[in-house]
Amino acid sequence: MDRRWGLLIGFLGAVWPLGSGHGGRQPPETAAQRCFCQVSGYLDDCTCDVETIDRFNNYRLFPRLQQLLESDYFRYYKVNLKRPCPFWNDISQCGRRDCAVRPCQSDEVPDGIKSTSYKYSEEANSLTEECERAERLGAVDESLSEETQKAVLQWTKHDDSSDNFCEADDIQSPDAEYVDLLLNPERYTGYKGPDAWKIWNVIYEENCFKPQTIKRPLNPLVSGQGISEGLCVEKRAFYRLISGLHASINVHLSARYLLQDTWLEKKWGHNVTEFQQRFDAILTEGEGPRRLKNLYFLYLIELRALSKVVPFFERPDFQLFTGNKIQDAENKMLLLEILHEIKSFPLHFDENSFFAGDKKEANKLKEDFRLHFRNISRIMDCVGCFKCRLWGKLQTQGLGTALKILFSEKLIANMPESGPSYEFYLTRQEIVSLFNAFGRISTSVKELENFRNLLQNIH
Repeated sequence: MDRRWGLLIGFLGAVWPLGSGHGGRQPPETAAQRCFCQVSGYLDDCTCDVETIDRFNNYRLFPRLQQLLESDYFRYYKVNLKRPCPFWNDISQCGRRDCAVRPCQSDEVPDGIKSTSYKYSEEANSLTEECERAERLGAVDESLSEETQKAVLQWTKHDDSSDNFCEADDIQSPDAEYVDLLLNPERYTGYKGPDAWKIWNVIYEENCFKPQTIKRPLNPLVSGQGISEGLCVEKRAFYRLISGLHASINVHLSARYLLQDTWLEKKWGHNVTEFQQRFDAILTEGEGPRRLKNLYFLYLIELRALSKVVPFFERPDFQLFTGNKIQDAENKMLLLEILHEIKSFPLHFDENSFFAGDKKEANKLKEDFRLHFRNISRIMDCVGCFKCRLWGKLQTQGLGTALKILFSEKLIANMPESGPSYEFYLTRQEIVSLFNAFGRISTSVKELENFRNLLQNIH
């Protein structure tokens, strides 16, 4: 018996160090684990998981989408950066050179794009320009053709439509200018502090749905766990869309950070410290990983909208018109390839759960939803950094266009296969903002993979 006990004690003594590690302590968490601890598995209110999105986006969609966005049709965006802030007067303009936007000279923009922002094809040009002239006069001239009169009335109706989620710029204004998005990329500009926080604080505090008993602190994403408590699925989704957009922008700023600035060169790259400050679970009191999860929710919403609007772009008379017939045809082919790839995604978000209750109550909720988001689009004119304002306006218009698509399913289904689509159509501004906004979110998802790898060995 004594010999057996001795053997047992000797065996346990031999294996104990193997199972106990360093004195029984667990190895410290890596920074990647702290930032991405909740960014896996299924998303709330969805049947889709993070891993499926990562694979689909990073390996099947992202490369072709970037190719499309580099084409002339999608790189030139007309915007009015001089609109006054409608909410307050004391805007502190950013004087840093990285906040500046370089607008295009007239000869830099393809003629086909400049001719009209509504034109889809060369054949539609005369009708479109006639409509725009009549619309600027503020009345329907009886001398116009019947087709033109109908188009003017429908376009006026579109401008006042209850399905518009954004207050779009007047691109006919002399202050509206074309901007080359490739030459004015979204990246860290140094715009931060009270002025930047004021924008986000107003967005969250005054325009996001939340229980009235909860008072947000200045930092609009601290203690965010309780924000969605007691909210219906629509209001919860609204908050998550805004939080996801905010998170996506922060990923871009961390991924294209000014690492070195000398008289010889500027070096932009990944700033892991900046990323940790925005998303590390410890540094953000557990909120950072939830922000990243909301980014994936935003991705699913915009992905779903693109899958729904495929029939609009499949019509034979639709073109990505720039005036270069060969490139325009090639780009439409690439666009349709991307849209069919998106349509094949196996776990799309089911938007039918939105506004599905009592019809009167649902309509009231939808209108609240629309007005809240429309207000957020107006707040972008209060951003003091012009480059931040440019990308803020583009991404809110893109998300607003996605919401418009999701709530126009019947109109899209009833579109004619050819000829003008009067009940549902997208302007060139909406098309450019829709795809560029989704391109920004797609880039964020791709960058998360890069940050995961960079943070693996940091504790």
